[in-house]
Amino acid sequence: MARYRNRRLAEELMREISGIIRQMKDPRLTLVSVLAVQVDNELERAKVFVSHLSQSGEDETMTALTQAAGYIRSELAKRLNTRTVPELVFVDDHSIEAGFKITEMLDAYEREHGGRADEPTEE
Repeated sequence: MARYRNRRLAEELMREISGIIRQMKDPRLTLVSVLAVQVDNELERAKVFVSHLSQSGEDETMTALTQAAGYIRSELAKRLNTRTVPELVFVDDHSIEAGFKITEMLDAYEREHGGRADEPTEE
């Protein structure tokens, strides 16, 4: 039962945090996406995994999110129907970049070997 509650709260947090960040007027928070949220078993802390497209302002974006964590948490308290709102910890997620690198590597392999990497070779 607790897992279901954690998953449901994580999905709701992800949806609401994304909306709050979009409404914020901070220029450092443009092109920021909330990829996932993990809530601990006690519902006290939530890791918010974020990605952003601007490579130059990576540190600035994470600083802005960390500074705005209190504001985002207070907005969540207004929007959510929960007794408490978990403390937010923002984590920079590089999984999209890693996916692009893997795709590039597979494309390079395909060009070198003249076939798709997932096709079986006939010997």
